[in-house]
Amino acid sequence: MNQDTIAAIATAPGRGGIGIIRLSGPESERVLREVFRPASAFPAASSWPSHRMIYGHLTNGDEILDEGMAVLMRAPRSYTREDVVEIQLHGSAFLLEEALELCLKKGARLAGPGEFTRRAFLNGRIDLSQAEAVMSLIQTETDRQRRAAVRQLEGGASAFVRDLSSRLNRLQAGIAACIDYPEEVSEEEGAAGLRPEIEALIRDLESAVDERGSRLLYDGLRVTLFGRPNGGKSSLLNRLTGEDRAIVTDIPGTTRDVIRGEMTLDGIRIHLEDTAGLRESDDLVERLGVDRSEKAIREADLRLLVLDASAPPSEEDLRLAARLSGEDAVVLSKRDLPPRLRPEDLRRRMTGSPEILTASVLEPNGLADLKAFLARKAKAETGLAVTLPRHLDAIRRARGHLRDALRTLETGPLDLCSVDLQSAQEALCEITGERAGEKLLDEVFSAFCVGK
Repeated sequence: MNQDTIAAIATAPGRGGIGIIRLSGPESERVLREVFRPASAFPAASSWPSHRMIYGHLTNGDEILDEGMAVLMRAPRSYTREDVVEIQLHGSAFLLEEALELCLKKGARLAGPGEFTRRAFLNGRIDLSQAEAVMSLIQTETDRQRRAAVRQLEGGASAFVRDLSSRLNRLQAGIAACIDYPEEVSEEEGAAGLRPEIEALIRDLESAVDERGSRLLYDGLRVTLFGRPNGGKSSLLNRLTGEDRAIVTDIPGTTRDVIRGEMTLDGIRIHLEDTAGLRESDDLVERLGVDRSEKAIREADLRLLVLDASAPPSEEDLRLAARLSGEDAVVLSKRDLPPRLRPEDLRRRMTGSPEILTASVLEPNGLADLKAFLARKAKAETGLAVTLPRHLDAIRRARGHLRDALRTLETGPLDLCSVDLQSAQEALCEITGERAGEKLLDEVFSAFCVGK
């Protein structure tokens, strides 16, 4: 890896004010000298200053291709801990491709996906969880995601894994002492001291595995609006998303398919689905829409039954309300009209205990209660050390090995328990990359963009 020099376009495809060519490796400075001509000579011709932005021109022989800026960052004070060069040019896609091709002709090779960050990992500048945090920051879409990625980049997951690994090391050292010095510590005494320590580790791992929090962070909360036709579902969707996503008319059955929109509350994405009104129909298209609505209702994280508060409830409304859990809610829409359905009246006739909210798309703060309810349901733990699915899988496997260790304590010798503890530690070390093979690294860095 350290014997060649890689190059790539580091900025996003398309036109922009600035485009960047990045190089890393032992020949980076030589390639820079051959393709970039500073506007002013340095005090000593042989000394290109490190970590200073230099104005000049990108050249191909005597031909000037563009003017721009270039910086050389000598190892080890660089992103990859190798010599790194960045050349800033005007952001023409054609020009950047020409500049990259020029660097490749001078001896660099095209970088693979995530190869700059992979070199940073292999050279010890960051661990694997921090490398993944880099990509998380690139892909972040909400403030919650950004904060989680920054925590991971600053070593949140790494510190958690190091603490647990240190405790596992101490347990294995204690087992080794029991085996090597049986006259001083019997296996029975050693096993008795191990059990509470292993149980404490399992509890810590279980507290770290927050599947819901991780899913909310990266996938968001899926909310389905359902109910009989003309209850106000489409108007609610449009008002919540701030877009005219759904057609709104007084004609029942206007919505024939599941219509989707998105909003963000407290840094969590809310995926909203407006479904076709649920009713019996001879219309084939409407029946297909109802079937899709039923599927959306089954798969939703949260269901909102939307009822028209200006009309009395029907038996069908009460039947639909019976499908709600305590986590769901009934939304009484059109509260700006004379009420014929009040929350207390509905509560008396319902069998379940979902929350009952009122809403209006016409009043200035007519959706305040609904938004507050959605924000509560979308709330995720903000201080999670472990959030990425790959890390959660490693935690689950480590927890499984520790449970195996508890069972081994009851039936087998201590050295077999030590094997289970070692397996748990290896699973945890996959998070930071201390025990990462090429296959795992290829899998992690394949998701990166080429220039990072």
